[in-house]
Amino acid sequence: MDIADIRTKTVDELKDELAGLKKEQFNLRFQRATQQLESTARVREVRRDIARVKTALREKRTS
Repeated sequence: MDIADIRTKTVDELKDELAGLKKEQFNLRFQRATQQLESTARVREVRRDIARVKTALREKRTS
């Protein structure tokens, strides 16, 4: 996910995106716990995408 794409979204779209990423993160953690996770790198990507979305939300709220 590119930060330029994130910054063009509205606050509501960012909230929806954040909710989807949180669900994906939960599912990945569950897969890791049950030894079914195929791509361990995806955990890191999702975590960083969540941080990017939260940062963009904070920027939009302060401006």
